[in-house]
Amino acid sequence: MRIDAHQHYWKINQHDYGWITPEIPILYRDFLEENLIPHLRKHQIDRTIVVQAAPTIEETEFILSQSEKSDIIAGVVGWIDIEDPSYKKQLELFLNHPQFVGIRIMVQDMPDENIILKRKYLDAFEYFGKIDLPVDLLVHANQLAAVVKLLNQVTIRGVIDHIAKPSIKEGAIEPWRSYMSEIAKHPTIYCKLSGMVTEADHVQWKSEDFVPYVQHIVKMFGAERLLYGSDWPVCLLAADYDEVIQLIENVLPENLTESDKARIFGENAKIFYKLDR
Repeated sequence: MRIDAHQHYWKINQHDYGWITPEIPILYRDFLEENLIPHLRKHQIDRTIVVQAAPTIEETEFILSQSEKSDIIAGVVGWIDIEDPSYKKQLELFLNHPQFVGIRIMVQDMPDENIILKRKYLDAFEYFGKIDLPVDLLVHANQLAAVVKLLNQVTIRGVIDHIAKPSIKEGAIEPWRSYMSEIAKHPTIYCKLSGMVTEADHVQWKSEDFVPYVQHIVKMFGAERLLYGSDWPVCLLAADYDEVIQLIENVLPENLTESDKARIFGENAKIFYKLDR
């Protein structure tokens, strides 16, 4: 089974998406399953993981409602408010939904990434580890020091979204490379090959721009801990669906086997998000 492990749906009139404004016209409209299906069929993608795009309970409820009428959505990664003392109750409600597979922590939007090292967050992550909840971590490269410290204190089933958003446009490798090497030492942490085109030059990116980043991630995590994700429709800022999937295929190391590629393009997502549960 081929799985796109990272894509989004939204309806602009829900007013959950403060970051999507009329000044970004390519994203400022509804994106729903009927818009994505032609691309999935073209590339023989069987199922997808829909990931939250707004830090609201209402948006998670919306994408869960979309999953109830879909044969394509394999799982939904939602959001809960860890700052709310009742976050466990929020989570319990979602866990009762058959398509709910995990949560995403939006570190990139925190005023200080070291918030995740405070006691309330450490307690929350310890709880997520105890119940083996898949946790997506949305983080920028310049926030990785805090993530390294976090993972040295807690054990979670986690995945780094968008290879941690290094500055591909600037060609910056360090300290991103060193931090990702440290993170990869934790065997329960995966990484998504997703969201890279939007970190490059949106107009003039070239495949070779991504090679050092992807090859390092493959070397550190191995094919058994990598997940393909399109980041559609956010990717449209820099590339269409065809270009995104072709880019990943082009920059993966040539020595990967067909079995390795099958893991990256689906089998690992099944394992990480426990889709066979």
